[in-house]
Amino acid sequence: MAEKPIVILPDPKLRLVSEPIAAITDEVRALARDMFDSMYAANGIGLAAIQIGVPKRLVVCDLGKGPKAETEDEEKQREPDPQVFVNPEIVWRSDELNIYEEGCLSIPDYTEEVERPARVRFRYLTLDGEPREVEAEGLLSICIQHEVDHLDGKLFIDHLSRLKRDRVTRKFAKAAKRDAAGA
Repeated sequence: MAEKPIVILPDPKLRLVSEPIAAITDEVRALARDMFDSMYAANGIGLAAIQIGVPKRLVVCDLGKGPKAETEDEEKQREPDPQVFVNPEIVWRSDELNIYEEGCLSIPDYTEEVERPARVRFRYLTLDGEPREVEAEGLLSICIQHEVDHLDGKLFIDHLSRLKRDRVTRKFAKAAKRDAAGA
């Protein structure tokens, strides 16, 4: 498999709405493997296909690879938990809200508190084409909402105040110009 570069803000690809996957093929399975390789290399817990430049409705996550545990013993007990969601769709959101500090591989080294529904129910297909519906809370709920936003052309900074969103967007636009000038 292959690690792919992560698409970084302000790349306009991040604002594309991803297309549904019509059939689960070997190509889709290979894409999922590449996504895991890319996500693990970047120390992430979730990745949407658009984040490696592929506008398809495919999400991978591994909450076992999440933020560092507070103690060494807790860290050692972590087990990898790779999950693949084909055409994920949120079908219900709780009225109860939670605030969670989010980051994004496409907006490196930037985190901010985001308010989202505490629980969601979502449906998806497995890589075997089996339909599933799951009710999620906690980190899985946050992760799936964040990644489905990517599939819809939204970023977690879209949940922030206009001032914060504009500030981070300008920062990354300036960095992209500097990088382009230096290349």
